[in-house]
Amino acid sequence: MNQYEEIKQGEKGAWVSIVAYLILSALKLIAGYWFASGALVADGFNNLTDIVASVSVLIGLRISQKPPDKDHPYGHFRAETIAALIASFIMATVGLQVLIGAVRSLFAEEKGVPSLTSAWVALFAAVCMFAVYAYNRRLAKRINNQALLAAAKDNLSDALVSIGAAIGIIGAQFGLPWLDPVAAIAVGLIICKTAWSIFYSATHALTDGFDANELSTLRTTIEKTSGVKAIKDIKARVHGSNVLIDVIVQVDPELSLIESHRISDEIEKKMEKKPNIMSVHVHVEPHEPAIREPES
Repeated sequence: MNQYEEIKQGEKGAWVSIVAYLILSALKLIAGYWFASGALVADGFNNLTDIVASVSVLIGLRISQKPPDKDHPYGHFRAETIAALIASFIMATVGLQVLIGAVRSLFAEEKGVPSLTSAWVALFAAVCMFAVYAYNRRLAKRINNQALLAAAKDNLSDALVSIGAAIGIIGAQFGLPWLDPVAAIAVGLIICKTAWSIFYSATHALTDGFDANELSTLRTTIEKTSGVKAIKDIKARVHGSNVLIDVIVQVDPELSLIESHRISDEIEKKMEKKPNIMSVHVHVEPHEPAIREPES
């Protein structure tokens, strides 16, 4: 399966999220108003904003499928990362809204008691979102798609929000109305933490950051290639869910051009066997051993 086919697979996950959010947001809003549950109504509006996040992920996946052109010789794969970044902003906004609403509710003088039925609606929604999370996470891991993984984390946050709402509603039945806002505060913090994790990962990739341990592993693999005397420089960057590598290797200066080219081909073949490596640029230079200075 090539990169474009994997992205096409990722679209299924985005559509699953959109359909789930449409159904659950309608269910929560109707049940929330009918059974007088403010927590469930807030959760329903939360899911409406999640539809926007899922649509942004879907658009990012669609854009990333565009083939390379004169302005984008490496393709449009970074649209995935931008979609993940947008999803993090939306999640952070929702998380802050949940926190602000929870704090206000905590200090409110009167706290109503919602119907217990609304708690069952919230728990049902949580189970549904956990199922969507598991599906999207498994798919994102299989195709190594950042945008879909961000959407999966959003799905998990929404499941936790629904559990928080259910805890608050159940607590109100036992004379603990303060439990609702306290649970909402905990959920809001979880959402904000998840948003920060996605934001950091996306901005790290967009600024050409790359994991040092993974780069060291790639370096070791290249060093073991027959004919490579030393590695002068190696760089790698993430392009969507793909990796681009630039490496300068030093070889025996007595080798012919054909032999040096064979070493380059061998390095490329080794790198192509590793997952998600899209492009390898190898530059060959003559190896010049360091000359020791005479001891004085």
